[in-house]
Amino acid sequence: MNFKLLFTEEASNNLIELNNEPSQEKRLKAVNKALGYLETNPKHPSLNTHEYDSLSREFGIKIFEAYAENKTPKAYRIFWHYGPDKRDITVIAITPHP
Repeated sequence: MNFKLLFTEEASNNLIELNNEPSQEKRLKAVNKALGYLETNPKHPSLNTHEYDSLSREFGIKIFEAYAENKTPKAYRIFWHYGPDKRDITVIAITPHP
């Protein structure tokens, strides 16, 4: 089952910033690849998807973290949750690992 990716304003701005920075081309490619996996299989092994407990408690819904990069300084992560509809995934932010 494929999911429809929705982006918050923050996540959209994160992608725009990556797109506008030529030195981030490799990172952008990794993020786009991860978003592709997220769309088709949020549990894909390379995403290392897991619940991000502190955000889940803060927002009152299950928030997940997926890896866009690994073993890289300031490796990028994608924060997301299921919904609003059954086949939707809402991307909250695309940022360096906190």
